[in-house]
Amino acid sequence: MDDSLGVDDAVGISEKIANDAAVLPTITQHAINRAKFVNPKLNAIAVEDFDGAIARVENPIQGDFSGVPTFIKDTDEVPGLPRFLGSRALPGDISTKLSKAARQLVDSGLNYLGTTTTPEFGLTGTTESLKFGATRNPWNLAYSTGGSSGGSAAMVASGVVPIAHANDGAGSIRIPASCCGLVGLKASRDRIKDKEMPGYFPANILHDGVVTRSVRDTWTFHSAIEEKTPATGLPPIGRFSTEKCRYLRIAVVTETCTGASCSDDLIEATMNVAKQCESFGHQVKMVPNPFYAKFDDDFWLSWAHIAFLIRYTAKKDFDKNFDHRQLEQWAKYLIKRHWKNLHKIPAAFKRLRRFSADYEKFFQEYDILLTPTLGTTVPKLGFFGPEVDGQTHWERIYEFLPFTKYQNISGAPAITLPCATDSNGLPIGIQLAGRLGADRLVLELSLQLEVNSNWSKLSEI
Repeated sequence: MDDSLGVDDAVGISEKIANDAAVLPTITQHAINRAKFVNPKLNAIAVEDFDGAIARVENPIQGDFSGVPTFIKDTDEVPGLPRFLGSRALPGDISTKLSKAARQLVDSGLNYLGTTTTPEFGLTGTTESLKFGATRNPWNLAYSTGGSSGGSAAMVASGVVPIAHANDGAGSIRIPASCCGLVGLKASRDRIKDKEMPGYFPANILHDGVVTRSVRDTWTFHSAIEEKTPATGLPPIGRFSTEKCRYLRIAVVTETCTGASCSDDLIEATMNVAKQCESFGHQVKMVPNPFYAKFDDDFWLSWAHIAFLIRYTAKKDFDKNFDHRQLEQWAKYLIKRHWKNLHKIPAAFKRLRRFSADYEKFFQEYDILLTPTLGTTVPKLGFFGPEVDGQTHWERIYEFLPFTKYQNISGAPAITLPCATDSNGLPIGIQLAGRLGADRLVLELSLQLEVNSNWSKLSEI
């Protein structure tokens, strides 16, 4: 649209606001206009708060993104708005406070326009639910946005807002960012006020963050969080910088932990990025998947345990009126699978606890792990939809997500960047990962790739 937002990223919009405070109400209204225009096609907004956004313009919070419009994912509490977590099983009682993650987002100055859609409890890699229906990909309305932060990704990819809240338990920042041609960083554990897991779990796999259209925005957001709440025991990310990283040792992996290959389109795109890294002077080496063959089995068993926890603790953790009978069949399938494999959990959890040490050992020899973000190209709507039977869903999710889960268990940083389009014209993302705490290095290489590519122009194709 030819309006005050233009095609600027969040940093660009914040600079406009800083230079002319009078433009702030206009920018807010134009973002609302865009949301009203595209949402009937995309179905990405869970709950609107347009009037609240306009009111907050009168007293914007000072920060790196003061007044920049955004959305918060429907996994988090937002005062005055209902929270559904994408599920019919929750009545949507009105929240009275901001969640810790949402508070950090707002403290950077971002002004939320409402909440965005998610699949039921964020349990799968698409954003389709019986509660809200299917959220559609701005690149092609017949395709998925990915999940579980697909509503936020759709709002950013379509240009409604430049940055939006997302969170990640098995790749849920990176999956929709990849499907929608965006930048999505899962930062090192404890960079942000992440959600909590039971202490007996192998690791806290839940991470909060944002999806954006530029490395600059992602970097600036995380440095803004760091300045207010520095992460204990982690090297600082520091402010955004165009300083080039040099002489990195980059390992390239395009096969799963069982040795299976991912889609040809994704391998080609990954190898093209690897060649680009070589042209920068980095040392690049193709290696077999270095992680143990039962990793996926163990992780998905832990995922089924999360569904079990939701079933039996949601009345306490989310809402006393939670009705488990309204859960969708994917959640019910995971719960049944948990009970059936209960005897396997102790050994699986033990192996997953050891994984962080194995992951860090790999990075004694390498600085960066380069992989495709996903195992397949962007799926059509319905491929992971709530109508699909649980066993079929289970088999498909294995193939779709072979690479994103390693960093949820290890806590290490990983970012997805758009790098190409597939034969259907949908975005392809590649993933750069590093050792725990190496967020700045991952961002430096990301910026080097972004500056020397036409990825930022993918959305204009």
